[in-house]
Amino acid sequence: MHTTFRRRTLALATLATLAAALFAGGAALAQDKNTLKVGVSVGNGEQIFEVVKKVAARDGLNIQVVVFNDYQLPNAALASGDLDANAFQHQPFLDNQNKARGFDIVPVGLTITAPLGFYSRKIKAIDQLPDGASVGIQNDPSNGNRALLLLQTAGLITLKPEAVKNNTATPLDVVSNPKKLKLVALDAAQLPRSLDDLAIAAINNDYAEKAGLSLDRDAVIKEAPKSPYANLIAVRRADKDKPWAKRLVAAYQSPEVKSFIETQFKGSLVPAF
Repeated sequence: MHTTFRRRTLALATLATLAAALFAGGAALAQDKNTLKVGVSVGNGEQIFEVVKKVAARDGLNIQVVVFNDYQLPNAALASGDLDANAFQHQPFLDNQNKARGFDIVPVGLTITAPLGFYSRKIKAIDQLPDGASVGIQNDPSNGNRALLLLQTAGLITLKPEAVKNNTATPLDVVSNPKKLKLVALDAAQLPRSLDDLAIAAINNDYAEKAGLSLDRDAVIKEAPKSPYANLIAVRRADKDKPWAKRLVAAYQSPEVKSFIETQFKGSLVPAF
């Protein structure tokens, strides 16, 4: 009787352990998602994610792409829960948005580097830039800083060393401007439409592509292919360790996507993974 009781007790304990394990596994699966809404910027982001979607589908992950034409919107949509992730920005931009707007958004994987270029409808080479020319740069802090650094690299201006070190340069940090260039800060999306009024303008790759501009063919100044401005996939901090976030990154960083980027964009975009 006593032995039978012990056997029943052990059997029940084993079943309880098995049930707990199955419950834990089920709970983990329940926390995962098979459908994600991902925000991307207009242009090359859309093209790349068509390939990402196909790769992810093989893993049972359905990606719904939401396209934005304004850099100020995707992080707000992510923070509010309208998106599960976004893929459009580099780390300095994300850092600034988190600080300025109180977001708690973190990177989970790298995507591409999109070299920044200055474009013109009035000159063919930067040595043709006249004195007193109007030069368009982005009005958001991270991309504006990036444009100013590129102007300094081209020898057109000199910035305060502290601003360069901290990546916080603004037009107020210009200490030497021998050509007396007029720096005009505009919304990034507006810069391509303002080329007729500016001598040159810094235009991010996705907006340049939408305007029919090619970095290799049309830029009068351009960043080196490898730069610190690698774009990334971002999620809310609470989601950074979720299985679906890892699956999304794996789909993007697949050999198929890398090959597509290298073949399709021929150096105007560079895989950062």
